[in-house]
Amino acid sequence: MKINFAILCFLISLFLVSCGGKQEKKSDGFSVDRTKSTEQTEATTPETNEVPASERITLDNKGVGQIKNLPLDPEINMEMVEAGGALFKTNCTACHKIDKRFIGPSPTGILKRRSPEWIMNMILDPQLMVEQDRCAKDLLVEFNGAAMANQNITVEEARSILEYFRTLE
Repeated sequence: MKINFAILCFLISLFLVSCGGKQEKKSDGFSVDRTKSTEQTEATTPETNEVPASERITLDNKGVGQIKNLPLDPEINMEMVEAGGALFKTNCTACHKIDKRFIGPSPTGILKRRSPEWIMNMILDPQLMVEQDRCAKDLLVEFNGAAMANQNITVEEARSILEYFRTLE
């Protein structure tokens, strides 16, 4: 019993010695260290003067996914525009604003920068696009890693949203 007590005392004293010795300086009031680390900023800043992905024109890129070819009629289908606008309002406005950059890019003028196939593939399977499409990967980086959520949109619904986007020029 004496040996157990001696071992217990030794361990407690060892614990107390190992925890002591470091003292924090107390200061009066509140202070904030506002120095920035340049190491982290330099590591995430691209070294090229490349155009941001949201402004880059990649009309020849059809993206990755089930939509391989999508010719558009010269005339805009207003029934699809109405349905697409309602779908956009319901599913997309949490992250996309018509007139400005938000959590995600603005869809205004998107058909001047992306092919209809790319847009459809991005709406239908954003995860696959981010995994395999260079432009989608760059957009993810540009928008601070805010990945587009898969809204489980059907092909017909995505086509209506695309038709709606045609009116946002």
